Amino acid sequence: MTPEGLYGVLAKYAASQGIQLNRDKDFVLDILAGLLKNEERHGYRSCPCRLSSGTREKDADIICPCAYRDPDIEEYGSCYCGLYVSKEWNEGRTEHRYVPERRREEAVL
Repeated sequence: MTPEGLYGVLAKYAASQGIQLNRDKDFVLDILAGLLKNEERHGYRSCPCRLSSGTREKDADIICPCAYRDPDIEEYGSCYCGLYVSKEWNEGRTEHRYVPERRREEAVL
């Protein structure tokens, strides 16, 4: 699959969840390229914005969509990596703030 192909799939998925992909398509395609590279490396699409262990069980919380996506969007309007966002975030009605890492450091070890 290509980043462009994955874009179409995830745009439909996001809409089904009541959220959107970031309006910056070039940024999104970069994130999707990272997801696909991680799938090639590890066999699963771990978040390219986080350090993965290479073990599915240890990384279950950061397999896209990660376990932190919904609370991040609820609190900040965007997930940690900026792939998934609220409609309000995309429309500029929500301040674009830094989303702190929710994953505990020991989760990687």
